[in-house]
This record gives sequence, structure tokens and C-alpha cells, in this order.
Amino acid sequence: MIGRVAFLSIHTSPLAVPGSGDAGGMNVYVDSVARTFAGMGIQVDVFTARADDGFEGETEVVPGYRVVHIEAPGEDRAERIGAFSRHVAAWAIDNKAEYDIIHSHYWLSAWAGVLLEDSLRAPLVISFHTLGRVRDVGGGEPPSPLLRIAAETDVIARAGCIVASTPAEAVDLIEHYEARPERVCVSPPGVDHGVFHPGASRRGDLGLPAGPLAAVVGRVQPLKGIDIAIEAIGGIPDARLVVVGGPSGDVGDDELDRLRKLADEVAPGRVGFLPPLDHDEIADLYRSVDVVVIPSRAESFGLVAVEAQACGTPVVASRVGGLAFSVEDSESGYLVEDGDIAAWTKRVGAVLTDRDVRSKLSGGAVVHASRFSWNVTAARLLELYQGLV
Repeated sequence: MIGRVAFLSIHTSPLAVPGSGDAGGMNVYVDSVARTFAGMGIQVDVFTARADDGFEGETEVVPGYRVVHIEAPGEDRAERIGAFSRHVAAWAIDNKAEYDIIHSHYWLSAWAGVLLEDSLRAPLVISFHTLGRVRDVGGGEPPSPLLRIAAETDVIARAGCIVASTPAEAVDLIEHYEARPERVCVSPPGVDHGVFHPGASRRGDLGLPAGPLAAVVGRVQPLKGIDIAIEAIGGIPDARLVVVGGPSGDVGDDELDRLRKLADEVAPGRVGFLPPLDHDEIADLYRSVDVVVIPSRAESFGLVAVEAQACGTPVVASRVGGLAFSVEDSESGYLVEDGDIAAWTKRVGAVLTDRDVRSKLSGGAVVHASRFSWNVTAARLLELYQGLV
């Protein structure tokens, strides 16, 4: 039986608000799985690099689930990951912590997991959440560093189990990294139906405008394709768009400036920008808009899509990666080819302006989202863990 698990999440803490900095769907995933495991009586320690975010030491989130902030000094990534790994091993020794499984999240943590596998004497499981080579295919941002590609290739060859969010990600791992198929396991993320469910609109409380309203939710970065959503709204008379999220990485501030200028050109006065919202607020936002638009150029799963659909809100998304799995075309929303602005305008416009279309897709969205839950995700992961143990 699995009794204790170490999660490695170096570059971002599960305590961070999704949509801010580097925080996104992965943060929700780590936090939600850890909470679910804790509720099943499994101890989860999430190790993350200490940052200037007000968190340090150890934070007990709920009984059985704590976040441990680890010092990771160094001039470059190799030094930081080495220091992080040494300090995690030292913490485990000091606290007499023995783990059944190490589960790394993202390529930096995968690198650390390879270093810790022997010292912690536990099998290594890896979830990448995004892959450098797949991200580069999407374009829109500088190419991934060669260090990242080399590290991903190396750890994929070493890992006992690589968890893919969708069958499409499993194919990407095999085709782009020559992962051994027998080591690739599919386990989709879930959704918290206690938070994300149909309900009344709260536009007034949230300060949202009246009329046809679409939303984009996520970090502001070129890969998210927010410019496509703005262009589409520009072609739909009287429609408005709200972009919810903060700048991400080195290009985030420049991208936000670019998007504001584009909005002034193609949809003056009809595009608003909001900071990241916490889970309860973002659920209210989903319930208060007519459609959620996800024009990402690459996406391993698309947690926003499932959360929005669970609230009964149709989704118009790119036909890329995991979005083709998390959105059921013409049933819970629409899938659109990347970059086809006319098609985006048509599909988003249909949901915004046709009440019958919106009602049909809303019902289908709730049904489709019911397939996903964190209990199912956790049960599948435990099955994979037990196979390795």
C-alpha cells in the first residue's frame, strides 16, 4: 500500500494563485491531487523552491498535506537543482521521512527527481505538464533552451513511469522524445465539482459589463494566443471580452502591452484586463460569462476548459494537444484550427449571439465535465504507483 508520497514542484508552489507569474494548471493539479490523497489517508509532502512570495519553512495545507519550502541557491539552473536536491534529501533524513513514490512535476523537478531517486530509495514518476519540443511547435515564443530539451530527453529515458494527461500527450512523448510506450501512462486531471458547478451569474458583483461576454483565463504569454480571441471579438458587433490573468515570464509584460494596443485597434472599449482570481472567484466568473475562449497554440490538457464546462459555460478552443480531449466538439463547445480568425469569429459569435446554441452547448458542457474528477485521477495514480512499488 502507498502510505507516503513526495511531490517535487521546484519552479512554482501549489500555494500560488493560478494565472500569476509561473502559476497555472500545474499548481491546481498538484494542490488538488495532494488534497485528495490526504483525504484518503496518504501523507503528501510537496517540495518547492523558496521564493519571495511570503512563504517559507513548512505550511500544513490540510492534515496529511504540507508544502515544504526548500532553499535552492545557485548561479544557474544546474546549481539550483543540485542544491534543491541535496536540501530535500537532508530534510528527509532530519525528519526520518521515507517515501513510497517520488512524483516530479515539470522538467526541472524531473531532473531533481532523477538525482533524488537513489537517495530517497523510491521509484520516480514524472508528469511534465508541458514539453519543450511540443511547446516550440506551437510557436509564438522564443525556442526552449537546449538545456531543457536535453534534460527532458534524459529523464524520459530514465523514468519508470511518465504520466501523460491525455492520449495526445502520450503520442507526443513517444514521437518527440522516443519514450518507451510501456512506460507512458495516461491519467487525465480532474475538476472540483464542489467549486465548479452551474449557478447564477454574478456579473454585477464582479463588475462585468452587460451584453454578450467572452472570457480568456490564464497567464498572459504569446503561447496562450490571446491575440486570436481579441481579433475574434473585434469581428463580433457589441461583444466584449475580459482577459483574466497576469504576465508570465520574461515576455509577459511586453505581451500585455501588445495585447492592450491590439484591443484598442480592433475592439476599442470592448476588451478588459483583470488580475488573477482565486478559485471561488474564477468559478463565479465562468458562471457569469457566455463563453470561455482558449486559443492556445499548445496545451497538454486545458484545465480551464474542464472547469468552465463544469460550470455550464461552453468553450471555444484550439484544436491542439489535450484540448481536443477536454472539449467535445459541437457538444460542449467548439474546436477551431489555430490562426483561422474567420472561423474563431464565427464560432465565438455563434455562442454569444444564439441563445439556442448556447443553451445546447451549456448542457453538453456539464455532461462532458462530469467525466473528470480528482478522485478518479487520484485512484488512477495510486494504481500506477502501486505497479512501480
